[in-house]
Amino acid sequence: MYLSTDQFATSFPVTSSPSITEMTIHEQGSGTCNEDFLLKDGNLYGVFDGATSLENSPSRSGLSGGFQAASIAAATFRHHVGPLAQAAEVANHRIRTAQGYDRIPSDQRLRLWSTSLAAIRLHGSSFEYCHTGDCMIMLLHHDGSHSLLSPELDIDSETLTLWQQSPDSGQPIHSLLAEQIARVRLQMNVCYGVLNGEPEAMNFLRHGHHSLAGVADILLFTDGLMLPKADPKDRTDWQSFANMYCRGGLGAIRDHVRTVQQTDPACRCYPRFKVHDDIAAIALTVDGVAAPEHTLPQSC
Repeated sequence: MYLSTDQFATSFPVTSSPSITEMTIHEQGSGTCNEDFLLKDGNLYGVFDGATSLENSPSRSGLSGGFQAASIAAATFRHHVGPLAQAAEVANHRIRTAQGYDRIPSDQRLRLWSTSLAAIRLHGSSFEYCHTGDCMIMLLHHDGSHSLLSPELDIDSETLTLWQQSPDSGQPIHSLLAEQIARVRLQMNVCYGVLNGEPEAMNFLRHGHHSLAGVADILLFTDGLMLPKADPKDRTDWQSFANMYCRGGLGAIRDHVRTVQQTDPACRCYPRFKVHDDIAAIALTVDGVAAPEHTLPQSC
């Protein structure tokens, strides 16, 4: 059983109007480094999920491409004073510049680093938001309903279905289905958006403003917190996700995800690319006090 640890989840008041309380989780998965970034800076919050190039080569810094893309984006958002959509455009340009410094040609698309993101900036009775890729923004409302400001992307369901149906040859998914994974990666900024230095990335950016009226909680999270699915073609059960959060906060969702994943170390029953993915998640409770993990938040 995966147990909660205090260093991965915190809850404390933040000065804002209306009153905001935050809870965060930032945790490395089973990879060699954590390519997810979590940003908290005053009234600005964001999560960033980096993806390393498929044709990976050592960078000058020695860091993975996913780590660099996500860290560049997070740093850009932290220091940018203009609209969030503008910050995303600047971050995209800086990722392109950094790849050029590492001598990665922009037309060799499988070598490009990339990052998804979900970010908000609170403004009194409303908030600004910005999103691209498979990071998520969920709103929980005082009437018990929930809604998504970010669409759930169906990028990898075909790949994961092929993986689930393939005989166990002992090969890892990245070797067995290398061509299929490359085909999907080449759809970035064609069928789905990521910040990878390409100008086309801006065509997939979702941004705007949303009122806080009726909003109880705002959740921002990378795909490592999403519920495992036995059938990759199924849509995520967001009602179960919301119910889990109401029962025990972000920690309850994280514990469920990790426990399910541990029952399937071969990644076949709940098909995925690695045993545990990185997680970056932020929960903001509006006009209330976020409860400790595994207790019922007042807003739910």
